[in-house]
Amino acid sequence: MSRPGRDDPQSLDNQLCFAVYAAAHAFGRAYRSLLAHHELTYPQYLVLLVLWEEEGLSVKEIGSRLFLDSGTLTPLLKRLEASGHVRRARDRPDERQVSIFLTDKGRGLKGKMDCLPLTVGGMTGMTMEERRGLLENLASMRDELHARAGSAGVPAEPPC
Repeated sequence: MSRPGRDDPQSLDNQLCFAVYAAAHAFGRAYRSLLAHHELTYPQYLVLLVLWEEEGLSVKEIGSRLFLDSGTLTPLLKRLEASGHVRRARDRPDERQVSIFLTDKGRGLKGKMDCLPLTVGGMTGMTMEERRGLLENLASMRDELHARAGSAGVPAEPPC
């Protein structure tokens, strides 16, 4: 069976969405082995990245930064709390709100892991300039997709 050509819109190799999806999985595998030394998963590392930028964020604020809902994020935060990296605190004015703070252990990881982005970035075979350009393009694409998909996530009428 021959492979479809470059102009075939139904070819898997022509799907931008699949290339991004597969690249995300490749990044996950690359980080997995490096994060295993710290007994962290990639999603937990992403939470730490957010908190290293700003502590005391609510679960909702962290979820917004990571594009995760609270049902996905809450178990991650509970595991990070159980491992001693973060602590959760109820907001005094609004007991429904939970704010997340780093512990000394969580703060201490930042310096130990500062080489990870450069290490994994170097694994891509791209220069720093190429990586920055790709990052800008992907962020722009993500923002456009969020804006165009709307709150429902799909167009009201299928295009075909």
